[in-house]
Amino acid sequence: MIYRYSSRRQKLDKAFLDEKLRGALAYDRIAGYFSSSIFEIAGEALESVEGKIRVVCNSELSIEDVKTAKAAKEAQRREWCESEPEKKFVNAHERLNKLYNLLKSGKMEIKVIPNDVFGLIHGKAGVITLKDGRKTSFIGSVNETSNAWKLNYELLWEDDSKEAVDWVQEEFDFFFNSKYAVPLSDFIIEDIKRLSQRKVIYSIDEWRKDADIASTVIESPVYRRELGLWEHQKYFISLAFEDHKKLYGARYVLADMVGLGKTIQLAMAAQLMALYGDKPILIIVPKTLLWQWQDEISSLLDMPSAVWNGKEWIDENGLKYPSNGDISIKKCPRRIGIISQGLITANSPVSDYLLSMDYECVIVDEAHRARRKKYNQGNDEGRAPLYNQNNLMKFLMDISKKTKSMLLATATPVQLYPIEAWDLLEILSQKNDSVLGSSFSRWRTQTGKALNLLLGKEKFDEFDLSIIDWIRDPFPPENEEEINFGIIRKRAWMRDEDFVLSTDAINSLPVPDYRRLGRIANNNFIQFYNPFIRHIVRRTRDFLENTINPETNEPYLKKVEVKLFGESENEAIVLPPYLKKAYGYAEQFSLLLQKRIKGGGFLKTLLLKRVGSTIVAGKNTAEKMLNNWNMLKDQEDYEEDVEKIDEEKEGINNLSMEEEDCLRNFIECLNSNQSKDPKYELTLKLLIDEKWIDRGCIIFSQYYDSAYFVAENLSKDLKSEKIGLYAGGDKSGLFFGGIFEKKAKEELKSMVRHHELRILVGTDAASEGLNLQTLGSLINLDLPWNPTRLEQRKGRIQRIGQIYDEVYIYNMRYKDSVEDRVHELLSSRLENIRNLFGQIPDVLEDVWVKVALNEIEEAKHIIDAVPKQHPFELRYNQVKKINWESCANVLDSSEKKKCLMQGWK
Repeated sequence: MIYRYSSRRQKLDKAFLDEKLRGALAYDRIAGYFSSSIFEIAGEALESVEGKIRVVCNSELSIEDVKTAKAAKEAQRREWCESEPEKKFVNAHERLNKLYNLLKSGKMEIKVIPNDVFGLIHGKAGVITLKDGRKTSFIGSVNETSNAWKLNYELLWEDDSKEAVDWVQEEFDFFFNSKYAVPLSDFIIEDIKRLSQRKVIYSIDEWRKDADIASTVIESPVYRRELGLWEHQKYFISLAFEDHKKLYGARYVLADMVGLGKTIQLAMAAQLMALYGDKPILIIVPKTLLWQWQDEISSLLDMPSAVWNGKEWIDENGLKYPSNGDISIKKCPRRIGIISQGLITANSPVSDYLLSMDYECVIVDEAHRARRKKYNQGNDEGRAPLYNQNNLMKFLMDISKKTKSMLLATATPVQLYPIEAWDLLEILSQKNDSVLGSSFSRWRTQTGKALNLLLGKEKFDEFDLSIIDWIRDPFPPENEEEINFGIIRKRAWMRDEDFVLSTDAINSLPVPDYRRLGRIANNNFIQFYNPFIRHIVRRTRDFLENTINPETNEPYLKKVEVKLFGESENEAIVLPPYLKKAYGYAEQFSLLLQKRIKGGGFLKTLLLKRVGSTIVAGKNTAEKMLNNWNMLKDQEDYEEDVEKIDEEKEGINNLSMEEEDCLRNFIECLNSNQSKDPKYELTLKLLIDEKWIDRGCIIFSQYYDSAYFVAENLSKDLKSEKIGLYAGGDKSGLFFGGIFEKKAKEELKSMVRHHELRILVGTDAASEGLNLQTLGSLINLDLPWNPTRLEQRKGRIQRIGQIYDEVYIYNMRYKDSVEDRVHELLSSRLENIRNLFGQIPDVLEDVWVKVALNEIEEAKHIIDAVPKQHPFELRYNQVKKINWESCANVLDSSEKKKCLMQGWK
């Protein structure tokens, strides 16, 4: 029989819902959007249902999102968090708690279905199995919200006939059992519980009493827009912040491999220290990373900061602050100031102003650039004398004395020599005995022996009591091993900030504790408790991918395999005759410059680099060399490369007749060509014939004109496909059908994340820090001569959150080119070097230059200097479960921002 209901005539919740659901044996429901209706679904009527409640609802998920269970969970999490439930349901604790109990107990099961599978599900319907076993069905405009049942004008038809019940049940089953329907993710269920207990902390002073880390981050964008932090990231943040709260502060080298998220760990630590103390935070990064740092900490942590551009401070909103010259660097308008390493290396006057201040924390990215000028290739070099320290190293040694905490970041703490790691610890140890001990410590005064002990080249005899001097200064903190170090510290009345166990204290120890000290000495102290292991935190991808987390019984990090293409000899692209002839002229031009100009290999080899990228890049470069050298800078993405052009162009500006003829012949060869660029043709073949486009693809080039050329031509050849161009400044945009439209980088990133953009062409500098976990393939149009940049490209897709188990990478190179010859020299060593160091050391950039200038023996000498095995294990193999996700206490975002927006005093 059919019953008709109108909210104009009766209260739907009372007249229908409450009555039908009370004691019901089952309830199947086709509802509305899960992120809006789910909150209201736990009304009193539902609680009275005796049996199972099943709900299927619409969502903004795409078909791509539900291809794998992992992708479905992550997409649901994004949609849930984008709806900002923490703002919408501030006073809904009781209702959320009821909903959580229904979901957690299994009494209610919710599935969500992508919007683009069946379109928007406007039809709302349900089947109720009444308490006496009879069934009834209903359809109408009512969604599962309180307003729909109580306030809105809604229509509802009930029909308890078997034909109607079967019809509605069939509709429900179709959606609920669809291969596209996915269960509500565990994250959402647990977040409902967290929200039901949510409490806001409205004062920084109140927060400082407990200084709970989770309360500052749990509702920040890294958790609400991204996928949160991984265990190894939380571990380092906790390690650094807990040390900072102590009198001696945090002193660490963060040496995680590329792609493991060093920036977010450092930024989170900086935010916590800024909230906990009142002094400035100074972040020193390579010039090319200035804006990436500001953008990343703003987008992931909603953290204000200011960048010094060499003249004035610029905040996160792009606002410039009035400057009175170099002294204005002391007036940063935010608690966190970011400056370029270039200021220090150029010996800028701002260095002295910075050294006149005291800091809460100093953070240095790419810290391996703080080096000695020359190395003796031995371990017995001792502390670097002032004259042998580069400007960055000198500055860091000085500023280390002016800060409570200091964090140095580098994926390669050892480039070639073990002493380089000691130098980083020496920087950290200024005015701080926790790192290498006091000025009399053996770890400071006997560097040769220290490194030989670490390398296993020297060992202590069983009865050699001199090992006690290596143990007692610095003496490990209590948390290193409470049963040994903790007990001895208590017996010797050592405070947390004491790191020297005096000989008098040792002699006064009771006999059992003196024996305990002996056990420490005999228990592989040098191997497991040395200062390097304690202060160099290094997690490798291999370790995280192959170490099981006992909490989840799964690896700490999902393994992402790399399938590499373009490495074999027959995969090198054969140069067509016209291009081979042009390449010959480019080589001849480089050698002519080499004969005429002393020093500086950058400009001498520039033409070879660019023609090795694309024909367009090579031709544009040659024309600018003939007409206006200054225009070359327009093509450079890296400001450090622009600086090299400025340094070297004076000697090259006036070309000889022979050099000019060489360039003209080069251009003529390229102009005579009528076929398409060989690298472009291979790119198109990979995308279409090999179906890389189906996985999504990022195409990298060093040069904007190469990237623009490839993106424009792809949009003409793939007429129905949008092609993104991701570049520096305001040059980013979207090609469609050969037409270019400017777009903001954030818009392009969002399109990639939501599967609206399958092909992105990017330049190196613009793409540092870019996260492309939804793309499964990468094409290197050219091979940067700086190996670190090649690793950074790979890190865009081989990173935390990658949706594919295996990513494809194609490295393009021309046969007999500089890149091909370097590949031949390095191929037998590259994998070994990468495994040992986590990436290729920057120093190997010189190999490319030497090969380009036919200095093969010198190139081999550089390669041979790289160690055949890792100097010592720097792996930090302690990754503990840290539960931040369930934190119900939240530091008020306005209060947090207010604190971080205070300037330096």
